[in-house]
Amino acid sequence: MRILRATDTFSAELKEFMCAAVQRRRDDDGFRGSRGGGKSRNAMDLDSDSGNRLVCVTGGVSYLGRAIVKRLLVHGYSVRIVVDCPEDKEKVSEMEADAETASFSNRITSVVSRLTEIESLIKAFDGCAGVFHTSAFVDPAGISGYSKSMAELEAKVSENVIEACTRTASVRKCVFTSSLLACTWQNNTYNNLDYSVINEESWSDEQLCIDNKLWYALGKLKAEKAAWRIADSKGLKLATICPALITGPDFFNRNSTSTLAYLKGKFRTNLIMNNE
Repeated sequence: MRILRATDTFSAELKEFMCAAVQRRRDDDGFRGSRGGGKSRNAMDLDSDSGNRLVCVTGGVSYLGRAIVKRLLVHGYSVRIVVDCPEDKEKVSEMEADAETASFSNRITSVVSRLTEIESLIKAFDGCAGVFHTSAFVDPAGISGYSKSMAELEAKVSENVIEACTRTASVRKCVFTSSLLACTWQNNTYNNLDYSVINEESWSDEQLCIDNKLWYALGKLKAEKAAWRIADSKGLKLATICPALITGPDFFNRNSTSTLAYLKGKFRTNLIMNNE
């Protein structure tokens, strides 16, 4: 079990479906807060000043994405969900018919877009005040299904999404879902697997991830760093959320393999063995 020091500016809505997380954000008037704490505007309050209540969510049909979509709808936003295949469009239709979101179905739309194509993303984001980038490659085998090439592709997708945000006139802010794995794997991690203090300034060591074949951590690390690099150079207002294990009602049925791997401590066991 790791000891986490959460920031005071952690979003109350996101707490409802995250066990633990770190939040990073730039110190500017876009989010009115600092990494060290203090009062801040809610991460979901994307554009209340201008009155634009349309936001875009990538990966909106995933377990995390659906939770974000529901909270956005409850807070009065209209949501455009990015999908890239017919199966995902069917999932959007299921969401519209779901008992919890049926009353908001008139505020849910979907758009077909490829995350590997910037121009396609610009069209998807057009007219939206903000973007929630939650789409990411998952580890289908719970520990071994995520490869080094997937890590590189995830970083490229991250670059595309943030670049598209900066080139879309209506987009003012982006909330980016990273992972706690982008923070935890540092040089002293192996020497102290039980107790590590992680905060919003922590970053995993890229070479350590490569040396130990921690491809999922490497993908999240490179994706988030790419997001910050482009956002800083282009002036995009960005906040990143680095969740740990995400769970909730019916999560096991949707992600049984990876859930069991976490519960059985498979990740910890393999990392100890790799270090011996």
